[in-house]
Amino acid sequence: MLSTKKTLLAIAVPACMTLGLYACGGSDDPAPTSTAGTSPAPTTPTTPTQPAKPQGMWTMGDLHVHTAESVDAVTPLSTVLDHAFDLNGLDWMAVSNHLRPSPRDATGATLAGGSIAASAGIAKYEMPAIAQAQAAGKYAGKLIFSAAEWDMPTHDHLNVGIFDGSDKLQTSAKGLNKFEYFFTQQSASLFDPNDVTAWQQEGPRAGTTHADVVNAFKWLKTNYPNSSYGLINHPSRNPGKYTVADFREFNDTAPDIMFGIEGMVGNQMEPDRGGYTSAYTDANLKNRTYGGVDYVVAQVGGIWDALLGEGRRVWNFADSDHHFEVDATQQFSSGYYPGEYAKTYIWLPGTSTDLKTLLTAMRSGKSFAVFGDLINALDFSAGTTTTSTDMGGTLTAKAGDKVTITIRFKSPDHNNYEYPLGSGFKVNMRPVVDHVDLIAGDVTGKAASGTPAYAKDTNDSTKVIATFTKADWKVDADGYNSITYTYTAAKNQYFRLRGTNLGMNVSGETSNGNPLPDQKTVVTENAARFNAINDRNYNDLWFYSNPVFVSVQ
Repeated sequence: MLSTKKTLLAIAVPACMTLGLYACGGSDDPAPTSTAGTSPAPTTPTTPTQPAKPQGMWTMGDLHVHTAESVDAVTPLSTVLDHAFDLNGLDWMAVSNHLRPSPRDATGATLAGGSIAASAGIAKYEMPAIAQAQAAGKYAGKLIFSAAEWDMPTHDHLNVGIFDGSDKLQTSAKGLNKFEYFFTQQSASLFDPNDVTAWQQEGPRAGTTHADVVNAFKWLKTNYPNSSYGLINHPSRNPGKYTVADFREFNDTAPDIMFGIEGMVGNQMEPDRGGYTSAYTDANLKNRTYGGVDYVVAQVGGIWDALLGEGRRVWNFADSDHHFEVDATQQFSSGYYPGEYAKTYIWLPGTSTDLKTLLTAMRSGKSFAVFGDLINALDFSAGTTTTSTDMGGTLTAKAGDKVTITIRFKSPDHNNYEYPLGSGFKVNMRPVVDHVDLIAGDVTGKAASGTPAYAKDTNDSTKVIATFTKADWKVDADGYNSITYTYTAAKNQYFRLRGTNLGMNVSGETSNGNPLPDQKTVVTENAARFNAINDRNYNDLWFYSNPVFVSVQ
């Protein structure tokens, strides 16, 4: 049975400066590696032939952000955009307000005529405000687009993006409007009556059952096969909302649309980390976050590994789920601003930063996700003497080939940790990676619907096969910490990474290198609670890569 973390104590100064457990952002001392994977014996790897350096760029963004147009959010659109781009340096962002009746415009002003359809608010207020700001020279060169968060009947939330165009996509306001009509239970009076008359000829509305969810994926695939996405947000936040068979069915129905999970969830400023508020009982251990990461992704050999073990291209993303950081009453906290704490890094090929390029790159899997700027650069590849491939790709090898796994990462000089929270005073916390785990699992092919394998939510082959500390990596000419690991190809596998600032066994935080379930921060006084939550988060940093697949011929 999994252990549970100890409740953090209220503190008046940063925990990392007082507890003496580890340095701010990480430890400078190598962690023991005698458990949960070991550092490999020194090898002389066969260096793969290096292909021509690909043309492109790493970009940072956030796919899950709310503004005051969401009924449970309060931050005006302009404030969100200022934080995301001017303060936190993101390159792209999706505004993804709830697909529910919206009571306010983009400034946060209450609509005089009452609530309107969320998609109508996107078309009338959100998209024009973004376009006007960029036309006036704000957020130059930044990619900002509108999506929506849908309450999936019988499940939880789906991040839905629907786009029109050919060469350069743009948000389809009409597509979101039609999706909202067909797949929610909003009153038909919220929609244009001419549209309703036409849509009624296409069939009944469908927003109450699991079958309706599957039909929603089919609808996206039929109408926007190459220009939409449907990504699972905070999958384990509430008990009983999904089985692994649900994920498989969604991915089988529309693999180019349901290709991602928000494993590194937002709402990190909640006392219950990530907003995972289910009772703190052993029965709900699968409904906790672990180092801020959803159980689906954090569990080695769990649901994500079960999907990867079938060869499914399902990727992990990190988001802010920003609604507000601290509300105006100074009583409640929710989530960091976009780019402040959570970042998803995606490689964009070429020199284009348009939406079509981003969507293609999202599907590619060449991306990684990070909390608290633990790292800000990662190269992760597998190669033989003749070829190599990066995250999201598949290396083809022959049985007996020597395969070299190459890991290169950097950390910034400081992250965004501030004390007190909201003061704007950055304490120049330097994030330090304590260790990196190389995780591997077998790939055996897709399970068939209706079979026991389709309901199996573990991958028993998945293990931490190596743990690296600073004793194992060297700083290369580009300033990257560089590691190589060589093995002999024998079967189809995938490899993925996780890293942390924590040691292997930190009381209440890690056990044998694995993150322990996050506990609620219980501090009565509001300002002290906000600081304790912020300290909790910045003392517990992780990054996760997407996998590299190796196919053995």
